Amino acid sequence: MKLKAYAAVAFLLLFACLKVSAQQQPEKPDVYEQAELEADRLQRILELEDWQLFYVDSTLKHDLPAMMSEIEKLRASKVSNSSMYVTVQDKWLEHIDSTYRTIFNDKQWTAYQKSGAAKAQKARDKRKQKAGGR
Repeated sequence: MKLKAYAAVAFLLLFACLKVSAQQQPEKPDVYEQAELEADRLQRILELEDWQLFYVDSTLKHDLPAMMSEIEKLRASKVSNSSMYVTVQDKWLEHIDSTYRTIFNDKQWTAYQKSGAAKAQKARDKRKQKAGGR
């Protein structure tokens, strides 16, 4: 019982912190700015060459708006099944990762996987397997 109470308090504190943080940020960067920020982050952690940065940036600037467009079509159709949104997101993130695999060398790919991509990939695979098992 105490564990549930602590979890509830922790959740409320996290929610309050996120709300305060969101209020402090005047506006959220658009999808192209997010793509640039992610490309810059990957360049820093993976030490990408200029041509690699170009391809990563181009991939993100194409795939992220395409993903958002597909999600917006679902919203416009008033789809309330959240798993459909997750499926669209997973599809595009899978596409981005497969493109990254062709851009990165083995050392960079390993570093990318260690930076959290492997965990995200496993979660996508698990969701895909669960959806196929129904």
